[in-house]
Amino acid sequence: LAIRVYEHLDIELQQTLLREFRSQEIQDILDKMSPDDRARLFDELPAKVVAELLPQLSPEEREATALLLGYAPNTAGRIMTPEYISLRENLTAAEALERVRLLARETETIYYLYVTDQERHLTGTLSLRELVMADPAQGLSEVMNQEVVFVDTHTDQEEVARVIQRYDLLAVPVVDRERRLVGIVTVDDVLDILEQETTEDIYSLGGLQSGENDYFDLNFWQAARKRVVWLLILLFTNTFTSTIIARQ
Repeated sequence: LAIRVYEHLDIELQQTLLREFRSQEIQDILDKMSPDDRARLFDELPAKVVAELLPQLSPEEREATALLLGYAPNTAGRIMTPEYISLRENLTAAEALERVRLLARETETIYYLYVTDQERHLTGTLSLRELVMADPAQGLSEVMNQEVVFVDTHTDQEEVARVIQRYDLLAVPVVDRERRLVGIVTVDDVLDILEQETTEDIYSLGGLQSGENDYFDLNFWQAARKRVVWLLILLFTNTFTSTIIARQ
């Protein structure tokens, strides 16, 4: 429960709590976080701190985190989670359902299942509902949907959000250049992205944000310098409008 709560806190609060926790507490928390949430936290931490924390993770979690951090920021590869259920296309529905039961606790979502061939190439998708309703003896290749909607690891996160929104998905699979399945992006991650991007757009339109600088992190003189051009334009426009009205 503590881990789930921690994952939903603001990044700033997560960093504050890390400074207050003991070394063992930090290790326990980071090791049990979802890989995508952990990578998002590491993105915000100083590189020196990340270098100290990475070796404290278990080998499996360290490898998963290093994989995500190896992709460019703001791409599907950076925000995806490797915790998903993949099924080989030569399995029967009964065998696939048994595999889902075994892996359900370790994956982020089980409502979408991804079918691959022997080389891990994505060949189809399957909903849990379709799997449950299929004849137990049927092969997955017979019941899966071969018209797969997917993104690649270098797709921009805004485009990933649009894909999920356009097709009304709970998650979208992420593939590499050879179309091998490497992860999924879930709808809750997309909601965070949309909120972040919308906030940045609003700030930029109002002249409140430029590049990586958040308006609320600026001091008085920096904020004034960013706003002065817009204020002068408004002052000139207001004066011009008032003059025209006075002459009517």
